[in-house]
Amino acid sequence: QVQLVESGGGLVQAGDSLRLSCAASGRTSSTVPIGWFRQAPGKEREFVAITSWSGVTTFYADSVKGRFTISRDSAKNTVYLQMNMLKPEDTAVYYCAADPEGSWSSEADYNYWGQGTQVTVSS
Repeated sequence: QVQLVESGGGLVQAGDSLRLSCAASGRTSSTVPIGWFRQAPGKEREFVAITSWSGVTTFYADSVKGRFTISRDSAKNTVYLQMNMLKPEDTAVYYCAADPEGSWSSEADYNYWGQGTQVTVSS
């Protein structure tokens, strides 16, 4: 079992930065990949980024590549999503998810989810 708790969301202006945190706990939480997804109003949940359990391998959606950075602090068992140059289209509820069984970019393949944190970017 893996428990995930997101934090760090808020209301910012376009061009601002925000850092989301995903605190993981549970027996296997430090040995599984952890990713971020987001869901905007009226849209399907979409993949944002993922890091391997070691933090060495990362993968990003094209829409955030170059602006967002995912990282992992093993000592704190926490995954971060640093979001820079935010745009209004980044507005969404952001979820972290763990332990994908298949495709890292497919939400259906993830076994564990957090409750989400709202990010709102005003123009």
